[in-house]
Amino acid sequence: MDGEAARERALDAAEELFYARGIRSVGMDDIRGASGVSLKRLYQLFPAKEQLVEAYLARRDIVWRQRLADRVDRHQEPRERILAVFDHLHQWFGEPGFRGCAWINAYGELGATSPRVAAQARAHKLAFRRYLTGLAADAALPTGLADQLLLLAEGAMVTAAVFDTTEPALQAREAAAVLLEATGR
Repeated sequence: MDGEAARERALDAAEELFYARGIRSVGMDDIRGASGVSLKRLYQLFPAKEQLVEAYLARRDIVWRQRLADRVDRHQEPRERILAVFDHLHQWFGEPGFRGCAWINAYGELGATSPRVAAQARAHKLAFRRYLTGLAADAALPTGLADQLLLLAEGAMVTAAVFDTTEPALQAREAAAVLLEATGR
């Protein structure tokens, strides 16, 4: 198996296990077993577990943001594009195995002890904030509205994971619609 194939298999296993069970509860031997990549090769690719966590979060970030953009890009009208963010969350929350936001989870587990993981979580949240800021600007809305939308989305993510329900996305969408209506006057 070449280096890129081994790396992808290791990352596939890491994503599945870290997201389902938590980062601390998964050892490199678990990754080896799930990926079929030898422990020696695994450590050649990722000399420390923290580097594997960082790579997992970076790869997941690309996929997560692309899925969001794909959903939003189905709409033309700027305000509908904003509400589509919450439609995307609703769909995501209903997926089998949903365990909340991988970056919030990682930050909760390792943010105090791993500056690299904390930086990954911040980078992801800042990118999401910039995306919402762009959507608000396209709708000619006040820049501060993006921060309010971010809080609605982030709160929905945590609540959906804790209570194992998709409803927070719908509730956050309703609140976002009220904000959009209020700022449209």
